[in-house]
Amino acid sequence: MSFYVARQPILDKNKNLFAYELLLRDSLDNIFPKNINEDEATAKIIEGLEFNLGLESLTKGSLAFINFTHDSIINGYPFLLDKDKIVVEILETAKPSKRLLDACIDLKNKGYSIALDDYEHDSVWKYFFPYVDIIKLDYSLTTEQQFQEIITALKPFPHIKLLAEKIETYSHFQHGLSIGCEYFQGYFFSRPEIIKTIAFNPSQIAVANLWTEFNRAEIDIKKVTSIFEDDINLSFKLLRYVQSPIFKRDAVIQSIKQAIIVLGSQELKRFISLLFTAQFSTGKPQALTAMVLSRGRFCELMVNATMPTNSQPSAFLIGLLSLIDAMVDGDIHELMDKLPLHKDMKDAIINRTGESAYFLRLCELFEKADWQNIELFCKQINIDHEQSYRLFQDALNWADKRVSAIQ
Repeated sequence: MSFYVARQPILDKNKNLFAYELLLRDSLDNIFPKNINEDEATAKIIEGLEFNLGLESLTKGSLAFINFTHDSIINGYPFLLDKDKIVVEILETAKPSKRLLDACIDLKNKGYSIALDDYEHDSVWKYFFPYVDIIKLDYSLTTEQQFQEIITALKPFPHIKLLAEKIETYSHFQHGLSIGCEYFQGYFFSRPEIIKTIAFNPSQIAVANLWTEFNRAEIDIKKVTSIFEDDINLSFKLLRYVQSPIFKRDAVIQSIKQAIIVLGSQELKRFISLLFTAQFSTGKPQALTAMVLSRGRFCELMVNATMPTNSQPSAFLIGLLSLIDAMVDGDIHELMDKLPLHKDMKDAIINRTGESAYFLRLCELFEKADWQNIELFCKQINIDHEQSYRLFQDALNWADKRVSAIQ
């Protein structure tokens, strides 16, 4: 599943980039989605930014203007995003109610910037002016008389900047400069650019959060337990897994925390890797899930057999993530940017370079049954190719059992 958003640059009067406005899309067609209301659009934008694209990668450090409806502001949606990275753009459909004013005061007190979109002058908005930073003037709708009314009304509020939007001609730009506009937006400068990324569902996000926790120096068992308890699907899979025939346990598990402790750190890491594979390969053949797991296990076994170090967890992750682009139909570079991995691990996964990639490359040769190159490559890296083959078979068997345990 993909997430789409359009971004249109907002420039200062010297035509330097000031910010981007972000607009929801549902395809590569540059139009607002059908059958969706403004509240849903705001929610989807926030969800997409929080879980998929991320503001940093989308705006490259610039501010993001994001449309908020009356109800979404009342309900505190802006607080889900970083105050230093967004401008809360109040849609023109919002009514200047007392509740909206109180919400704006709260936003301002907490350090958020506020803009009024497609502003049409109404004296009741003057109560909002002390808390507003930017007012957007729509050049497709506003008459010269209305421009002058707005400028007059804003004289007691010199802190408010004007943004001229829907600028489509040079004369519009010149007019905006003449009336004191600081910022400009419109087709005259640039059309919105569609950005596409992979959309993650809540369970995938939960698994990614688990993974992040297990890559910390010290694991917070309380937080790990909470992540499992917040997702009933993951909780069920954990309880089923810990009592699977693989472990031959007789004890009855009565809580998520008990299941986590019984599994132990190493096996729990493997289980989370298994969850990751299952969640991110939804709709894919089971054979792909098994291949992903067998790669991780093979790399881990090879490191354990040939390199007396503590790098087995890294080797497992390298093997596991080597097929993530096939799992989610995404770009490997974009996906790696989303994950908190060491550069050496990313190089091994993306470019198959570095010592950590040796066993991944060997695994790929085994998958192709390329026996001639297997023996040659084993000689190059000074390992026993017969032992490697046995470990490859062990990894296949291990993966098949784990896939069965989580189905």
